[in-house]
Amino acid sequence: MTLSLAARRSALARMSSGVELDVLVVGGGVVGCGAALDAVTRGLSTGLIEARDYSSGTSSRSSKLIHGGLRYLEMFDFGLVHEALQERRLLLTTIAPHLVRPVPFMYPLQKPAWERFYVGSGIALYDGLAFGVKSSGEVPRHKHLGKKAALAMMPSLRPDALTGAIRYYDAQVDDARFVLELARTAAAHGASVANRVEMTGLLRADPEDQRSAVVGVTARDGMTGEEFEIRARHVICATGVWTGQIQEMVGEAPLKVRASKGIHLVVPKDRIESDTGVILRTEKSVLFIIPWDEHWIIGTTDTEWTLDLAHPAASSADIDYLLDTVNRVLVTPLTREDIDGVYAGLRPLISGDADDATTKLSREHVVAEPVPGLVLVAGGKYTTYRVMAKDAVDLALSGGDKDRAKDMPQSTTETVPLNGAVGWEWLSERFQILARSSGLPEDAIDYLLSRYGTTARDLLALVDANPVLGERLLGGEDHLKVEIVYAAASEGALHLTDILTRRTRISIEARDRGLEAAPHAAALVAPILGWDDAEVARQIDIYQRRVEAEFTSQTMPDDASAQSERAKAPDGAI
Repeated sequence: MTLSLAARRSALARMSSGVELDVLVVGGGVVGCGAALDAVTRGLSTGLIEARDYSSGTSSRSSKLIHGGLRYLEMFDFGLVHEALQERRLLLTTIAPHLVRPVPFMYPLQKPAWERFYVGSGIALYDGLAFGVKSSGEVPRHKHLGKKAALAMMPSLRPDALTGAIRYYDAQVDDARFVLELARTAAAHGASVANRVEMTGLLRADPEDQRSAVVGVTARDGMTGEEFEIRARHVICATGVWTGQIQEMVGEAPLKVRASKGIHLVVPKDRIESDTGVILRTEKSVLFIIPWDEHWIIGTTDTEWTLDLAHPAASSADIDYLLDTVNRVLVTPLTREDIDGVYAGLRPLISGDADDATTKLSREHVVAEPVPGLVLVAGGKYTTYRVMAKDAVDLALSGGDKDRAKDMPQSTTETVPLNGAVGWEWLSERFQILARSSGLPEDAIDYLLSRYGTTARDLLALVDANPVLGERLLGGEDHLKVEIVYAAASEGALHLTDILTRRTRISIEARDRGLEAAPHAAALVAPILGWDDAEVARQIDIYQRRVEAEFTSQTMPDDASAQSERAKAPDGAI
């Protein structure tokens, strides 16, 4: 399904026509897009609006892991771990095998034999909770390693940092691309989806009664400023850390959501010599060194955030914490000069005791219906987005009534592959065929298949029509020019920032955060998005100011000063 400008206009026309939808989803993160797909594949007329861009919040700023959460076993969250591992299996084998892939991790052991027994038992349980007959696409079982074997696998690990290790597997994903494919798949099944559309209020069956049923929303098109109404029998708000703002509109606050900030560093692959990722215990939580193509991702922090939700910022203290922690185990310490990218995101955690540290809060999710017609969903983990979406739609249709639940259409998303998945395994094993027919190098074809699945054929068709698009984007790392064009023509990108931070990974992988790539990317998409020279200059300026604000914020000593600097970037740079 193409998310073009024309498709966006058509979706807005349908949603604002006055014809009542069965379900309207507010929020274009992984849970919101998952809810839209869940609803539309039940045969319900469905719409989705997102105030900024798809996955522009938490869902593009995660650790990019699909995992059960090994550390949650120590919290005795066995149900959560089991649920997440079952979802991992579905994602690897059915839903998105082109986007989700196994990744090895090593858990260094530092204490006497009892630690091997203790940790080994936990990882064995972790594997056990992922029970099921091992099939193609699932992850291998764990393996115990001696010190020599562990150091051979990761020469960059200090010999005095371990006595042995255990290797296990989880999975990873390009989080922003995954959300985009959820939105495209929902649209392909008939959902009306539109980004840069903000919900401004709730429509009530009786405008004078705050307890009356919600029957839709008022909204504003961020591109034109036009205001309109969207009528719906059920409104599902999957707005993450913004849930509190929705509850203020309702006048009820059944969910207590706290924001936890997590930051990640991105460093070049050659800075750490290893064949595996690493998980390290810290005083408060765990820290990952995660393989990421030609980079490593190092993270994350877990600290409470009470400032501007739109501008979470990494402070100098955050960066120092991650560097100090990872350098305790590396032969060659990392410095700030080794960092290519930094990103910060907010987790929406369901709060219990106000005094609890965010590291102690459960990653379980909660759904609630504060008034008829309105469902809120918050909490949870990226990996369990599908379960959260299912629960939200279930509650919307049943109202919590078990008798009504028996007669409602049931969720089918555990068997619905995402855009680009069908036929991917066959095609990925024969990528040489595409290389020969397209004229592109085999490594370029393999790269496109790993990011777009079978949809890579659409990009190759663009290259066939204009071979220049097969070239690499100047300043864009491994990204090709065709990806930039495709982002604007088919993937709903409306701003230059959308392209450089979410449709591609240039903003976190390029040493200059994409400043060199920005004018080249803007020139490619200008004809598609209807930008004149003035708009091209404006988009480049917005992006440059965003990068400058982030660079400056990362030199600030604390959250308050970092957020103040990050907020200086214009809203169009989100």
